[in-house]
Amino acid sequence: MPLLAGATARDRLLAAGGAVAGIILAGVIAAILTAAPVWPLIVAPIGASAVLVFAVPASPLAQPWPVIGGNMLSAAFGVAVAALHWPFALATGVAVGGAILVMSWLRCLHPPGGAAALSAILLAQTSGHVGWLFPLVPVALDSLLLVAAGVVFHRFSGHSYPHRPAAAAPGFAAEDVDAALAEMHEAFDIDRADLDALLARAAAHAALRRARPVRSSPQR
Repeated sequence: MPLLAGATARDRLLAAGGAVAGIILAGVIAAILTAAPVWPLIVAPIGASAVLVFAVPASPLAQPWPVIGGNMLSAAFGVAVAALHWPFALATGVAVGGAILVMSWLRCLHPPGGAAALSAILLAQTSGHVGWLFPLVPVALDSLLLVAAGVVFHRFSGHSYPHRPAAAAPGFAAEDVDAALAEMHEAFDIDRADLDALLARAAAHAALRRARPVRSSPQR
């Protein structure tokens, strides 16, 4: 079974190559735009964002608004918490939990956003200060450059990015899928329209398989 459903060896190699190019370009361009050294302008959450953008570009968590908005808004929330000078453990928990809430409300849920919020607290803890510019430079700038690299890269990779769900084939009704999701009480990392299309196509393939004539074993 593949590590990711539908992923091939080619997809994995492309994802790795895309991440290499995306991170390097983001760092170099950020340095040029800000006239600063390259690597301090790359924050750790961007590495996690690159995994999503290049390895699972169809994921709702990897789309441009979640990447840019999720990282930037989470970092801003982390800076706000850091400014309160709460005890370290309390600040880290509130920063990450609050970032999840903000991203959920604003429809930009992005797992690396939790790391962006935590980075603001860690920066304040180690340096004694984290400015309000941090959510913009480097966080938003890195995120924007990474998304731009993803858009260009996936034009050649064969994947759509930003992702646009394919039209669903006849199959399950929308209310059937909604009922199943409500019954399972789980959140899945797949766009709702993609889920409809996947299930509909699976149902169509199942119908074709059942319609095939059964070959009888040869008589001896």
